[in-house]
Amino acid sequence: MEQQETRQVTFHGEGAKLFGIYIVNILLTIVTFGLYYPWARAALLKYLYEESEFEGSRFTFHGTGKEMFIGFIKAIGIFLGLYCILFGGVATRNVTIMMIAVAVFYIGFLLLIPIAIHGALRYRTSRSSWRGIHFGYRGDRKEFLNMFVIGAIITLITFGIYGAWLVIEIRKYIFKNLRFGNITFSYEGEGGAFFWLNVKGYFLSLLTLGIYSFWWVKDLFAYYVNNIRMYQGETRLTFRSTATAGGYFKLILVNMLIIVLSLGLATPWAIVRTMQFVFSNIHIDGPLDVNAIVQTEADYTDATGEDLADMIDIGLV
Repeated sequence: MEQQETRQVTFHGEGAKLFGIYIVNILLTIVTFGLYYPWARAALLKYLYEESEFEGSRFTFHGTGKEMFIGFIKAIGIFLGLYCILFGGVATRNVTIMMIAVAVFYIGFLLLIPIAIHGALRYRTSRSSWRGIHFGYRGDRKEFLNMFVIGAIITLITFGIYGAWLVIEIRKYIFKNLRFGNITFSYEGEGGAFFWLNVKGYFLSLLTLGIYSFWWVKDLFAYYVNNIRMYQGETRLTFRSTATAGGYFKLILVNMLIIVLSLGLATPWAIVRTMQFVFSNIHIDGPLDVNAIVQTEADYTDATGEDLADMIDIGLV
């Protein structure tokens, strides 16, 4: 039986090297009263990309602190605007105005989530490359916004149940519009399966006083990874997770211990351990001609979505 081709990304980062970047980032962010944060984030992303290798070549992050600072200022302005409306409405002590202000605040915040995801994906992918070939995201903001808002309303009406379907729809939309040169992607997950996976994980974690949570996390990771497809022409490649509950237990327990015992100073080592764990447990199966990948994506430099997503703490993909 012919053995299937398999590939994976390797992370070569070291805690000590990342620690140097981490300390400088913290000190300069404190000294500049937070203004250095975009440069700090750009430095972190640059290091993580450059230490990630696929087929003998490292990835590159082309984003700059200046680009992310402009996006940072825009994001701050949007959040300040929303909070000014909220506090302004409360200050009037008029019930009607207060209710309108609260509604505007929460609706505005809800709308920011899909806008942030869309903008962050456009920026991050366009500023990411491998062998000079850029990633890209071709989603339409209005289309994504409509899908998200309708899904959020249905989730609210169904008391959160539809949330599982919404998460899958978002992932399907993102991967459908994701590009790496002339490589395309898709996501094959289903809302029903994802819903029951979470129901099982939730109740078994409760019954086992949290012990099953490591299997739950392992199953979630596998469901996210195993349903990713990558296409090169007519050739289909599949992603496969090899993560185990025991591996997650060791990762989470050790990371918690080194962060707590070091009062946070060992966070870089925890980041490195996490990156190594994730990449070592994702395999790409199938034939891939890396020399046939060609550039197709345009440049995009607006980092507003990147900063909004970071502020709201949204994981991209």
